[in-house]
Amino acid sequence: MTNRKTYSALRSDLLSRYPSGQTPAGVSVDDIVQLRLQNTYDTHLDIARDMAKVMRADMAAYDADPAKFTQSLGCWSGFHAQQMIKAVKRMRGTAKGTYVYLSGWMVAGLRNRWGHLPDQSMHEKTAVADLIQEIYVSLRQADEVALNDLFRELKKAGSDDERASIIERIDNFESHVVPIIADIDAGFGNEHATYLLAKELIKAGACALQIENQVSDAKQCGHQDGKVTVPREDFIEKLRACRLAFEELGVEDGVIVARTDSLGAGLTQKVPVSQQPGDLASQYIKWLKTEQITEDNPIREGELAIFQGGEFVRPMRLPNGLFPFRDNTGRARVIEDCIASLTQGGADLLWIETDTPNVDQIASMVAEIRKEVPNAKLTYNNSPSFNWTLNLRKQVRAEWVRDQEIPETDYPDGLELMKADYDDTDLGREADARLQRFQTDIAARAGVFHNLITLPTFHLTAKSVDELSRGYFGEEKMLAYVKTVQREEIRRGISAVKHQHEVGSDLGDSFKEMVAGERALKAGGHANTMNQFAAE
Repeated sequence: MTNRKTYSALRSDLLSRYPSGQTPAGVSVDDIVQLRLQNTYDTHLDIARDMAKVMRADMAAYDADPAKFTQSLGCWSGFHAQQMIKAVKRMRGTAKGTYVYLSGWMVAGLRNRWGHLPDQSMHEKTAVADLIQEIYVSLRQADEVALNDLFRELKKAGSDDERASIIERIDNFESHVVPIIADIDAGFGNEHATYLLAKELIKAGACALQIENQVSDAKQCGHQDGKVTVPREDFIEKLRACRLAFEELGVEDGVIVARTDSLGAGLTQKVPVSQQPGDLASQYIKWLKTEQITEDNPIREGELAIFQGGEFVRPMRLPNGLFPFRDNTGRARVIEDCIASLTQGGADLLWIETDTPNVDQIASMVAEIRKEVPNAKLTYNNSPSFNWTLNLRKQVRAEWVRDQEIPETDYPDGLELMKADYDDTDLGREADARLQRFQTDIAARAGVFHNLITLPTFHLTAKSVDELSRGYFGEEKMLAYVKTVQREEIRRGISAVKHQHEVGSDLGDSFKEMVAGERALKAGGHANTMNQFAAE
């Protein structure tokens, strides 16, 4: 938290202004101290500036030691993000190295006024900024609730030593506010539209923007077919638009994640104009699928021809006007995309959308990129679109067969490997071990600075509600809720079990005491049923 004063320094400043310990209106200096310290950030633009510095420090730490990679989960509400950060702090004692990922897929699918829609930039532009705002309101409220608890302890403290211990905890309090990597899709329009939207996301608090090289009006989810990329010059202009937005708003350390979908995108909408050999346009055009122009296959009225390899050739064109790339060129195009984004677009991190989770595949591409940009770093989507169990089991089986560790007949090759029968086999255990260390391996071998899962809270919500519903509306009735939810909340120390406290009931009582004293009508008296739950 930028320039946050200590309890003692702030109290001393206020006492110099109000020596009696109260304002003329009868407000206590101690109450003002509490409210100022609970307000961990004045604006969300302050958050963006602060969190950008956090990300830059984390990136430098990763450069020095790849074991220090960062992680996030995609969250589609402020409450999801809040509970994630609380869980990490409860487990580790700190949320450092933990971010929030804001997925455009989940905004389209779950935060859309037009209903549940696919990831095709069909949601309102403002929905992403609104969710960033909501997440930071929730994280800041978690700060307020936690600090209010400490101040309530301080008021009850009996000795100077006890007070000093609590004040030290207040001064060393770690905010729940963490960086957000926000998905701006393909920019929702041209470079100016991208710039205008980027500013709104930054003002909402985003310190990192992730933008992809697809065509805005033909955008598809990265794990679906029909993706259409833009020429590299077009994408670089959008990267610059994001950079200008950061600079204008004084977020000089803002982070840009340049995503390439070229591995799975076989189409382009434009044939860019090359000004000289070897420029970005010529490097892009060279991958187009073409056919020779001959007497038997002449060029016809309205068709295009390009001069390539010493002759005129006709780029193939689909009925919708799109141009296909040559087959099996995706890997080479990805490498060129990444190098151009880093060296000419000023991107800070790369995102390579892949079709399977394969460390070797990604590491080999990054090795090529690092020949040109030695410190290239990635954000990687550990996507729920992958069938992780099947992919890892097939990889293990293929390696063992190749290395003659097992005969091909030991395990099936295909969907049958998903069966629970293989969970407790050598292959199943090895695949799970690789799953457990997947993020560590990809960080060490493939330059992945940030590991994320795009849609975990979507799938978790579906699974959890299904689990509860099957029991509650089935045979278990109330036992289903207690067994699967409340009992686990209590035993794990999840603060949300005290739901009134979680949403600020005690915070409200504290404020009422500040302004009304003995007259305060408080919610936290002896009749509050939250008293049935032990203190955190």
